[in-house]
Amino acid sequence: MSAQILDGKALAQRFEQEMSQRVEALKAASGGRTPILATILVGTDPASATYVKMKGNACRRVGMDSQAIELPQETTTEQLLQRIEELNANPDVHGILLQHPVPEQIDERLCFDAIALGKDVDGVTCLGFGRMAMGEHAYGCATPKGIMRLLEHYQVPLEGQHAVVVGRSAILGKPMAMMLLGANATVTICHSRTRNLPELVKQADIVVGAVGKPEFIKADWIKDGAVVVDAGYHPQKCGDIELAPLVERVAAYTPVPGGVGPMTINTLIFQTLEAAEKALKG
Repeated sequence: MSAQILDGKALAQRFEQEMSQRVEALKAASGGRTPILATILVGTDPASATYVKMKGNACRRVGMDSQAIELPQETTTEQLLQRIEELNANPDVHGILLQHPVPEQIDERLCFDAIALGKDVDGVTCLGFGRMAMGEHAYGCATPKGIMRLLEHYQVPLEGQHAVVVGRSAILGKPMAMMLLGANATVTICHSRTRNLPELVKQADIVVGAVGKPEFIKADWIKDGAVVVDAGYHPQKCGDIELAPLVERVAAYTPVPGGVGPMTINTLIFQTLEAAEKALKG
């Protein structure tokens, strides 16, 4: 059996073409106003700076713009909250991204939750998560929402399937589980305290690796014919799942790199465009 590759890179490029057309239509309808994503980077972490730059480039590829706000390492919670409130009140800003992580002296959760719901295009607020979990409209966390868009495009069946999510982080594992549940999958969440992890993973029709450890999930834990989604990426150029032995015996898998990562950034831009359309079309 040759597995289907869930190609996030190719799909993101296709979606960018579609978004470019929507951006042009929005500009024409709003007197030339441009959708804008504000990005906030606190400190000098090089990986975070790279991610923020990539998000700005993605905005410009589809005709949108980004407003990059860089704050010093010693920024306080109060100073960051003030900047967020300024962006909330700015009608020219349609989405706000606070790059994670922030320096340790800052109350990150408080700052995430200060982002206005209508501008929470990265899906990081407690209010947004709660609304999503209750089936109400909210912008989803970009990585799990990107995974859902990827699965939908490739018509991967979810209803009635047993999905095992390995990882329970606030911005990946937990929202991933709720989105899969919303799509009528039967969901098991595993984590560092889970007993008999290999046995649980072997039951999965869909496996989502979101644990943040290189190749932590072994190939022999995964049954033939499963769908494998690897949300990890590590300097060794591998993900959270041991993929190489699986490509000839699973139904479908996300490559690393080129699977989940491009869809994360694409979803952030997609949700910013949606927020701009709501704001500018009234």
